[in-house]
Amino acid sequence: QVQLVESGGGLVQAGGSLRLSCAASGGTFSNYAMGWFRQAPGKEREFVAAISGSGGPTAYIDSVKGRFTISRDNAKNTLYLQMNNLKPEDTAVYYCATQRPFRGLGKTHPNDYEYWGQGTQVTVSS
Repeated sequence: QVQLVESGGGLVQAGGSLRLSCAASGGTFSNYAMGWFRQAPGKEREFVAAISGSGGPTAYIDSVKGRFTISRDNAKNTLYLQMNNLKPEDTAVYYCATQRPFRGLGKTHPNDYEYWGQGTQVTVSS
């Protein structure tokens, strides 16, 4: 069983930056491709970004390309999401998750992910 704990959310003005972290325990972190999702009030959970277990290949939704960067430190069992030039439409609860094995990188449906954190709130004011 893998446990995931997100941190780093908060309130920021449009154009600002935040870095989210996701600390993992209970498994071999480097074995898992990882993803970030977000969910705004009244909306479905949305894929944001993914990264391979090695930290090499990455994938992003179009709306965050060039603004968000996913990365990981396998020695620290930690996943990151650097978010720059934030916009009000980025406001949501952000979740990290482990991808189910053998699915290939960049799966965007929540059902392709197995273990989830509790989420961290990101609010961007205009």
